[in-house]
Amino acid sequence: MTSPRSVQHVSELPFTHRYRIAENECRVIHNEWVNAEYKHLLLQAPPTALAASAGQFFHLLCPAVDGASPLLRRPMSVYRCSPAQERLEFLYKVQGAGTRGLATLAKGDMLDALGPLGQGFEPPPAARHALLVARGVGLATLAPLAEVCTARDIAVSAVLSARSPDLVMSADYLRSVGASVHVVTDLDQNSAVPQVEALVRGIHGRRRVDYIATCGSNRLLAMLQQFADAFAIPGQTALEQHMGCGLGACFACVRPFRKQAGQPQLTYRRVCWEGPVFDLQETVSW
Repeated sequence: MTSPRSVQHVSELPFTHRYRIAENECRVIHNEWVNAEYKHLLLQAPPTALAASAGQFFHLLCPAVDGASPLLRRPMSVYRCSPAQERLEFLYKVQGAGTRGLATLAKGDMLDALGPLGQGFEPPPAARHALLVARGVGLATLAPLAEVCTARDIAVSAVLSARSPDLVMSADYLRSVGASVHVVTDLDQNSAVPQVEALVRGIHGRRRVDYIATCGSNRLLAMLQQFADAFAIPGQTALEQHMGCGLGACFACVRPFRKQAGQPQLTYRRVCWEGPVFDLQETVSW
């Protein structure tokens, strides 16, 4: 059986990036459905891949399926990274040619994963209560941040939003690392923005929130920006974006951002290189 390995031909980075990038050959341990739309991919990975932090991503070389070979790699945020067990995990929605190819991987297959890439989450050193708000695939992106926070003795309140209860992911994982979990769904009619805002304000009222992180919903991002501004709470958001190279060279993932929080002037940044995690207030709604 082939062992995971890394090819270090992309290893030297500018001083602003303090991690090493490699083309990692990872072995599939399992690739199973968790509900009707999402699969959980568990890989045995080499040490370079296992240096990934919460919020970073890998550019995956997806297998061809149904005669269609994806032209580009697919960016996939890290769901869990366990160096002691040599394991790297992803949660992904099966919807396009790339993810349909990923869905065909079986135990023992090898997957080429370029990374780790991008800038991850960094809670403020003084934070003591983090609020994580995620929708859809954002549930996977924010999950590892909870483990980072609890390891730093930061309490975590997580609001998980989905279309229906069967599409809610990461709740058990979040509870296992000590997070207080609040689930809202469209089916239960408690996921509208005003209802989530009321929930967030209630959480803040019981114990002051001093760090916010979000991913997966433009509407929730806009609400959290207003909430964080009203209470002077720092925060970050992870963005999803189509990418070309994933290394900052092709500029295919450029988006507008505010130059500074609260200022109207815009600048442009690469989601793959300056992100995918950005300051909450500098991020422009899409």
